[in-house]
Amino acid sequence: MPTSTTRPAAVSGSFYPGDPAALRAALAAHLRQAGEPAASARAPKLLVVPHAGYVYSGDVAALGYAELAPWRGQIERVVLLGPVHRVPVRGLAVPSVDAFETPLGEVPVDRSALDALRDLPQVVQADRPHAMEHALEVQLPFLQQVLGDGFQLVPLAVGDASPAQVAQVLARLWGGDETLIVISSDLSHYLPYAHAQARDGATVDRILHFATDLEGDEACGAAPLNGALKLAREKGLVPRLLGVRNSGDAKAGGAGRDRVVGYGALAFDLPVAQPQADPLGPALVTIARRAIAEALGLEAPASPLPDLPALAQPGATFVTLHDREGELRGCVGRLEAARPLLDDVRANAVAAAFHDHRFPPLLASEWPGLRVEVSLLDAPQPMPVHGEAEALAALRPGEDGVILEWQGRRATFLPQVWEQLPDARSFLSSLKRKAGLAADFWSDDVTLSRYRVRKFEDVR
Repeated sequence: MPTSTTRPAAVSGSFYPGDPAALRAALAAHLRQAGEPAASARAPKLLVVPHAGYVYSGDVAALGYAELAPWRGQIERVVLLGPVHRVPVRGLAVPSVDAFETPLGEVPVDRSALDALRDLPQVVQADRPHAMEHALEVQLPFLQQVLGDGFQLVPLAVGDASPAQVAQVLARLWGGDETLIVISSDLSHYLPYAHAQARDGATVDRILHFATDLEGDEACGAAPLNGALKLAREKGLVPRLLGVRNSGDAKAGGAGRDRVVGYGALAFDLPVAQPQADPLGPALVTIARRAIAEALGLEAPASPLPDLPALAQPGATFVTLHDREGELRGCVGRLEAARPLLDDVRANAVAAAFHDHRFPPLLASEWPGLRVEVSLLDAPQPMPVHGEAEALAALRPGEDGVILEWQGRRATFLPQVWEQLPDARSFLSSLKRKAGLAADFWSDDVTLSRYRVRKFEDVR
């Protein structure tokens, strides 16, 4: 009967606490710092997370692993790829062992998945590259903390391998919702703090645009990352930046800012199927038009409203008006769902038409050419950013509505504003000016939140 073998923990006590209780406490603290993830219908398919010592990169890694907490029990297999730091490899190295050990217990290796790769020439069986490699090991305690003991591991140490070779392996292992892919990679190494921020910001932008020619001085896990990004683009995955920092931002560990290492956390989601026509949209536009017509003393649109339970539920909307030339004519709304959706749309429509201080009250003569747009807001979610550079990198142009708050000042831009301000820096600078702040202002107590909208407009 064959004897089971285990790859023992090699960097516990140095990269992360070796005592199980201390390790669990450290993981819990990092995950608390990350906060609750935004609600999502599916788990991320791909994560990119750093692999330094926890005191330096643990908070950034936790931004990725926090995304997995709601999917404990669903994710049954983790395909984990990282670079080799000590033993060179031609291709991708798989181990012969049956489990990887950490202070929290053993993680079983999915041998059947590794057996399915045997015919690929770029896959080699070798234990030496894994023996002392930290890039994969430091991810395991986080996975054990958020997923429990219900998953198997497919560990791949990536050396000299092309994007196509890595992508071919990942395509074999793609699976369904039960399979998660994790790429372990830090960003720039040993640059001064400001230089690292600039370099890492550019690298993150390349990752978000599915670059497959990343170099080692941009990301030490460039080889696995290039292959993962190649397949991610082919599969239509949707990228999200969760955070980017460096060792100079760490609160512990005594890191200086003369020579820092960069860390980023990103998630890639499966594309969401396009929803069928939503009857709520036409109803909201009709409600807004009726409210304005009645206030003008005109005959309101005669089409009946459908019986939609959502209209009686709390909702937050903005109503935006444009004249016949397409120029803005009024925009008023609320960020909090504090009254029934029907009442919110009515009130905001009247306010946009007659009480937006930037414009004179609407005249009946303007009614025939008036275009009405209703934006239905999701609940705002905090953006846990540290500094303006991270905020700029985290913004999703064309997608995010953003709320900026600082010491009683508050301003928001709907996602539609990206059409006029497509550059993240211009968008944020204009939002600061809207809040009564200087365009170059920043403070550690600035808070940002983001939200998405469903936009509906009439077709008159």
